[in-house]
Amino acid sequence: MNGALAHIVSIALAAGALAPTKQAKPDASDAARRAEVAAQRQSAIDAERDGVEVRLKDIARFKGVRPNQLRGFGLVVGLEGTGDTRSTPFTSALLNNAMRQFGVTIDPSKLNPKNVATVAMTAELPPFATPGSAIDVTVQSIGDAKSLQGGFLLQAELQGADGKTYAVAQGAVSIGGFNVSSGGNKAQKNHVNVGIVPDGALVENTVPTKVVFDGKIVLQLDQFDITTAQRVADAIAKKRPGYLPQALNGGEVQVSLPTDVPEMLAMSELEEIRVFSDTAAVVVVNERTGTIAFGGNVRLGPAVIAHGSLQIRIDKDPIVSQPPPFSKGETVVTDVTTVQAQETKAQIGLLGPTTTVADLARLLQALDVTPRDLIAILQALSANGALKARIKVQ
Repeated sequence: MNGALAHIVSIALAAGALAPTKQAKPDASDAARRAEVAAQRQSAIDAERDGVEVRLKDIARFKGVRPNQLRGFGLVVGLEGTGDTRSTPFTSALLNNAMRQFGVTIDPSKLNPKNVATVAMTAELPPFATPGSAIDVTVQSIGDAKSLQGGFLLQAELQGADGKTYAVAQGAVSIGGFNVSSGGNKAQKNHVNVGIVPDGALVENTVPTKVVFDGKIVLQLDQFDITTAQRVADAIAKKRPGYLPQALNGGEVQVSLPTDVPEMLAMSELEEIRVFSDTAAVVVVNERTGTIAFGGNVRLGPAVIAHGSLQIRIDKDPIVSQPPPFSKGETVVTDVTTVQAQETKAQIGLLGPTTTVADLARLLQALDVTPRDLIAILQALSANGALKARIKVQ
C-alpha cells in the first residue's frame, strides 16, 4: 500500500470508530476506545485467517442420520363457514368416504362442506424416532377455503415416499393469526390457510437408522469446503488418534470405529470436538430486497469508483382554452408535456487494499450510496477484478 492509499484507509477507519475531540491530548477514554477498536480489528483478522471455532455437531452430521419426509391428505372440520365451497368437489367426496366408514351413506352432491376444508399434511420423521413419539404436523388448504381458523384435523395417515404409513395425525389447528370480516370490512393477520398441529402426529412405524458402514463412520459437512474438511480430520486425529480420520473430499470425513467403542459413544465424542471452520469469500446479493451480505475473507484491490444517477421526470399539465363570450367556439383542453432531466454529481471514492470485512464496510459506507447502488458497484468491481470474492445473486 502506497502512502496515499494508507493515509485514506487510516482516515476512514478512524472516522468510523472514533468521534472527534477538542482536546489537544487524548484522554483515558480515547485511549480505551482506540484499544478496543484495535482489539476488535485484530480479532476480525484472526477469525478470517483461522476461521471460526465451532463444534463438529454444528457444522456436520453423520451419514445415515437424517429425517424422512411424510405427507398425506386430511379434513379440517369445525370451521365457521370459511371452509371449501361446492367448487371443490373432492372435499365432498372425502367427507362422504369418512362418514361411510361409520355406516353413514350420503349423496356427495347434496353435501355443502362450508365448515370443512381439505388439507395437505406434511411432517418430518426425525432420526431415531420410536413408536409413540409425537411430531408436529403442518396443514395447508388445497381447496378454496377462506381460513382454517378454529379448525380441528380429523385422524389421517402420514405416509413416506414408499407409500407406508409411519404416523397418524389428529388435533386442533393453530394458525397464529386471525381473519374476520363484517359489513364489507376485513381484518387479517398472518396467513390463515396454513396452520400447525403441535405434537399432532404419533409415530406408528420407524425407519431403521444405519450409522456404521463396514466398521466406519462418515461425517458429512453442511457446506462443502476442502479446507474445513481437512481441519476436521486433523482435529479428530489430535483428539482421538485411534479413529484414524481421513478427509475423503470437501464434504465427507471418514473415521474408523474401534471395536471396543459403542457407536453412540463414538458419535458423542466426535460431536464435541472443536474445529476452526473456514469462511469462504462470498458476497450474497438479493436484488429483489436490496439486501447485501458479506462473508469473511472478502478483499478489495485498489480501485477508483465514480457513481452517479440520472433522474428523468415527465409531467403532463392540462391547459384549458376558453372561447370568447357569446361565440360559437368550444372549450378545448390540451395537455402540454414537460420533460426534465437532472443528473447528480458523481461520487468518486478511492479504495485501497482492505484487511477485514469491517474495513470494507467502512470504506463502502463512506460513499453514501443506496443498497441498490451498492449492488451495481459490487458487480462492477467484480467485473474488473478488484473484488476478490464470489458474488451469489438471489
